[in-house]
Amino acid sequence: WVNRPNLDFRGFAGTVSSGSVKRGDLVRISPGSRTSRIARIVTSEGDIDTAIADQSVTLTLTDEIDVARGDLLSPPDAPPGLSDQFEVTLVWMSEQPMLPGRSYWLKIGTRTVSATVTDLKYAVNVNTLEHIAAKTLDLNGIGICNVAVAQPIPFDAYTDNRETGGFILIDRLTNATVGAGMILF
Repeated sequence: WVNRPNLDFRGFAGTVSSGSVKRGDLVRISPGSRTSRIARIVTSEGDIDTAIADQSVTLTLTDEIDVARGDLLSPPDAPPGLSDQFEVTLVWMSEQPMLPGRSYWLKIGTRTVSATVTDLKYAVNVNTLEHIAAKTLDLNGIGICNVAVAQPIPFDAYTDNRETGGFILIDRLTNATVGAGMILF
């Protein structure tokens, strides 16, 4: 969230999803390759020098850089991936089957983008972990799928960071959550 209570303050509120951030750290804003330094780390208790994973903070930068909701700040030498196509593990949570080619909303962190399951590679038998040929996923079905989104989004593989590698799929008509997934790559 962009926090601008007055003309003298412009901060970016969010949660540190992994690692830590210190005042003076150089950060990269993704998507893109803009960089800036952390000027302040503001909390409800006042300014602090260092913030750690799971801590909610507002960061101010030394430069007037455009940062939007859903952008990720990272160390310049360890940026997140950026893609418009992913291989994912998908758990289907709707009584209506998952249909490849149908348009959904994909919500990852605070970013929501239009998405399509382009291909169901196979379903997974939860009892034996056997790969099963399938064209759709039914309620509580698990499958390995390809997903395409309307614009490149920053991400990490779920095994590297659950916060930036996990997502939900939302039905565009009902706004119901229909699936949850983990980005493999």
